[in-house]
Amino acid sequence: MNYRVHRNDLVYPEFSFEVNGALFDVFNQIGGSHPEKTIQKAVAIMLAKRELRFVEQHYIPVKIEDKIVGKYFLDFLVKNKNEEIIILELKRGRYYPKNLYQQMEQYLKVINLPLAIVGCFANDCVVIKRIINHDYRIS
Repeated sequence: MNYRVHRNDLVYPEFSFEVNGALFDVFNQIGGSHPEKTIQKAVAIMLAKRELRFVEQHYIPVKIEDKIVGKYFLDFLVKNKNEEIIILELKRGRYYPKNLYQQMEQYLKVINLPLAIVGCFANDCVVIKRIINHDYRIS
């Protein structure tokens, strides 16, 4: 499929469309009632099918004065042919708790990326949320 998004106010519109498409493909083929690990394996297959590069369970250390004080593991760090990068997190259920927004904002700030996508898989739907890093700095 070759779609083009005609908006200039979105972060990575075509790339987001591809990632979202992979999530919908998973839901359409296997549904959303599986354990998160099963959904993650299926999403990896669909991302690869769309020729998107990714790292699963990407490790990110949290440092202060060059000492590691914590760590994060992202479900996916996804990269397209244009070298744009999106954090992709998967959750079970339909609703986004407030702490999930805060967690995603923290991930974006720690690794200085502009966009995260959260896909929540429920029995009857997949709900997708874009989270923007308003403090993003081009390096």
